[in-house]
Amino acid sequence: MFKEITILQYRESGEKVPLIDVRSPKEFEHAHIPGAINIPLFSNEERAIVGITYKNEGQDSAIKKGLELVGPKMADFVALAKQIASDVQADSLVVHCWRGGMRSKSLATLFNFAGINTNVIKGGYKSYRRLMHATFAKPWPLIIIGGKTGSAKTAILQALENAGEQIIDLEKMANHKGSAFGHIGEAKQPGTEMFENLLFEALSELDISKRIWIEDESHLIGTVFIPELFWEHMRNASVLHCEFPTTERINYLVKTYGGFEKQALLDAVKRIAKRLGGQHAQAAIDFFEAGNLAEATATVLIYYDKTYSYGLSQRPQEKVSTLTMDTIDPNENAKTIIKHANELLQLQIVSIDSSN
Repeated sequence: MFKEITILQYRESGEKVPLIDVRSPKEFEHAHIPGAINIPLFSNEERAIVGITYKNEGQDSAIKKGLELVGPKMADFVALAKQIASDVQADSLVVHCWRGGMRSKSLATLFNFAGINTNVIKGGYKSYRRLMHATFAKPWPLIIIGGKTGSAKTAILQALENAGEQIIDLEKMANHKGSAFGHIGEAKQPGTEMFENLLFEALSELDISKRIWIEDESHLIGTVFIPELFWEHMRNASVLHCEFPTTERINYLVKTYGGFEKQALLDAVKRIAKRLGGQHAQAAIDFFEAGNLAEATATVLIYYDKTYSYGLSQRPQEKVSTLTMDTIDPNENAKTIIKHANELLQLQIVSIDSSN
């Protein structure tokens, strides 16, 4: 007989137990718990059939139809479950469906009968999402790395992580660099729900008592939204704005995007043509056509710099500090940022001590 455990018990157990998602392939593809393995009790078509049967004929008929569909596949389910457990040298499995109902309990019963110790996530995938939203609401100690387009903020984040700092790389999770050019060279973006799951998993690995660096982003990264609760933390966080010479930023952008197909760059310019303005958009297109990437980039930055400066001006200015840097060297810039942050922290400690 299977045992029901909470999602928190599963996550805090520390045991290397495979997590089996028994929802349909379509549900799994839409969004799932990162690391879960899909063994769908029903195919997409079968799930639709059972749903229609339930709606038209009631629960008993739907259960009967489900058993008819699942029966021929039971041996395959067991074989696959045993293989998954064997691959990671686990002596048990944990399964879940949408809300911890009949689908997960049915397969858990089957697996236990076949000698595989199997537990069920109480509340299913919905309980995971509830835990996720509660986690986003926590007071995350964020520090925003700001800077105009081409400031190598992502590279600075990576350098900060290499230096032992905690980071959240939203653009990596979103498979998008944030601008109209941000999709170029990236894999397909996840949906917003899957993006939220990835963010939750990343936050779960961090120590909430220590600072966390994160890049300044719009609410929308490509096609995915930063979850509202976490977005509020970002908007209320302190911002460390890194200011670089325009020539440094242009050189960095040319190096980053110069190897991509010209048509992809032209298509990106056309997407923001209205915001650039007709004259600037045509100038950028002409420069790209002529292979003059530096001038094309400088033209596009007219729009992006203005947009970023406006966004920065909308933040509480007492929470914004600026570091002026001469060159884009992520490792050296990270050292400067850490030194600056430590000095600010020390000043805060002295101020608190003085007030007491």
